[in-house]
Amino acid sequence: MIQQRANMDWMLKDLADSVPQTRHVVVLSSDGLRMAQYGTDTDTADRLAAACAGLQSLAGAVATEFPAGDGRMRMVVIEMGGGFFYLMAAGARAYLAVLADEGVDAGLMGQRMRDLVARIGEHLSTPPRHNEQGA
Repeated sequence: MIQQRANMDWMLKDLADSVPQTRHVVVLSSDGLRMAQYGTDTDTADRLAAACAGLQSLAGAVATEFPAGDGRMRMVVIEMGGGFFYLMAAGARAYLAVLADEGVDAGLMGQRMRDLVARIGEHLSTPPRHNEQGA
């Protein structure tokens, strides 16, 4: 697990360095647990991961309203005062979240996030959690 996190750290740094105005990069599991982070402290990354879990669940519920779709959330972008928030599906039960300042190139951010997910999506997947007490 430590080796996997170290491998993700440089990949997340590469994303942040390649898109000016990037503030925070977090990889999280679908249940809101932080898996990796760059450019932020642990407490902030944990808060973002927890908030993202709710947002991806909400986006997935909205996605089911498209009859021709697969019911899965692919990407959410929110523009707010001060900047942008991006959340992208990044593998089975894993997500990539980015906060960026107002001056960010939104198109470039989306492209770099897609490139990163395509390169390392399998490394960002998390296995399903099982109830070990019942086993």
